Amino acid sequence: MLERCPLTPVATSVRPAVRPADGVPALTACRLCAGESLGEPGDVPGGQLDRLRAIESRGAARLALVECLDECDRGDVVVVRPSPAGRRADGRPVWFERLAGDGPTAELAGWLDRGGPGHAPVPTVLTDRVIRRRD
Repeated sequence: MLERCPLTPVATSVRPAVRPADGVPALTACRLCAGESLGEPGDVPGGQLDRLRAIESRGAARLALVECLDECDRGDVVVVRPSPAGRRADGRPVWFERLAGDGPTAELAGWLDRGGPGHAPVPTVLTDRVIRRRD
């Protein structure tokens, strides 16, 4: 049985160069899962964590890393929280499992470019990775 971890925010050093007036979606990722890159490593030297940091560095989302999202058995868990405008448009956080590798992360980045939750539907390619939660 996997031991549960407390949620502990970890500051990131990269911030978006440009932030729209009404904000951007936010990503929360498990530092342990993203750091281990449980999915396919792909072409990025630093694996999934570097892919997520690249999304943030180009201004598509803000990234927060936590020690654990309490979904250890699902691996590479990422939560996408809507921007303020997305929240006003009834966008809600979307939890993804097994979100690693070049292809899935590119789909995520494209969705974030379209505004993410509240602005655009989850890409069809990623719908089987959505974690249905009872929040």
